[in-house]
Amino acid sequence: MDAITATQTYLVQAYQRPPFVLEDGHGVWLRDTAGRDYLDLVAGIAVNALGYGDPELVAALQAAAEKPLHFSNLYHSQPMATLAQRLVELTPFADRVHFQNSGAEANEAAIKFARKWAREQYGEGKSDIVTFSGAFHGRTMGALAATPRPKYQDPFRPLMPGVRLAPFNDPAAAAATIDDGVCAVIVEPVQGEGGVHPASNEFLLALRELTHAHNALLILDEVQCGVGRTGQFWAHESYGILPDLLTAAKPLANGLPIGVALASERVAAAIHPGDHGTTFAGGPFVTAVADVVTRRVADPAFLTQVRETGAYFKERLQEINSPHIREVRGRGLMLGVQLDIETGPLIQRGFAAGLLLLNAGPDVLRLLPPLIISRAEVDIAIERLSALFADL
Repeated sequence: MDAITATQTYLVQAYQRPPFVLEDGHGVWLRDTAGRDYLDLVAGIAVNALGYGDPELVAALQAAAEKPLHFSNLYHSQPMATLAQRLVELTPFADRVHFQNSGAEANEAAIKFARKWAREQYGEGKSDIVTFSGAFHGRTMGALAATPRPKYQDPFRPLMPGVRLAPFNDPAAAAATIDDGVCAVIVEPVQGEGGVHPASNEFLLALRELTHAHNALLILDEVQCGVGRTGQFWAHESYGILPDLLTAAKPLANGLPIGVALASERVAAAIHPGDHGTTFAGGPFVTAVADVVTRRVADPAFLTQVRETGAYFKERLQEINSPHIREVRGRGLMLGVQLDIETGPLIQRGFAAGLLLLNAGPDVLRLLPPLIISRAEVDIAIERLSALFADL
């Protein structure tokens, strides 16, 4: 049975997939079983930072596969320890790492850590989490409660209690929402699913001050915007603040499942054996590969290239002459094109033009190419996007 028929027959139909089957890739290009090539501007939803077929990454995968794939967290392993050390050294506020399997799990861990910390420090009654309009923190039940979208939430109510909602990028509203009953505030420095909206400097600074004032923790969700995507290793670096917890996942192992919650010592000290756990996270195979990705992406020259290519991509997008483009926004290689029409037809036409495109809500085109994309490949993307907009 072919892949499309088998998928439609045997998989839960939770996704709408286009009518082709991807089977190979190189650099920033993917190829389907019919031999058609696609310029990938999705990167597995901000996952494949080093693209496809990277020689060093392939060698790391092969070397790791020759050793045991799994020991569990019952035992020490060198790859897990090495990656944890590298992540802490790259993250000025962080002292400890807790490995997870995904971004949603990392956010679940951060919520649990915050509540446990608040209970130990202040007793019961300080347990509320503040989230913001447009946020996306995951689809598991705790993370879903902090993802204020009726489409995602309503079918699964009742949700986890104790979550407060405030408008994004509104310091005054945040001040009216955060009080001493709040244990943590969770926010994305650059919202991804919410439409590629960067937080303002004023907003993140206000959140840091408010959380200090009310003895609450600041959790930065960098699952999508972190690990080089904005041209800094962590997106919050350009804001001049330090959080108490940070979550990351998507690009860390270039496609293998991994998530992390990074914590300061004062937060990590509240977690004791048995408080939280996971069977698969932190395994030697995944962490060995993730260490290579992290080292590569953290290289200053690599990050400079991301910033420069991202700025070039943004400039070229602004040159597209289309009445349907209202705004181009974003940082580094995390870009959003605000349209006055729905993105669906554009994405569908992109397949025939050899482009893989992504939306962020109904009317924002989200561009998340592998971080290795070149200016020449940006030019190809702009040429094809311009033709698509002209056809509209």
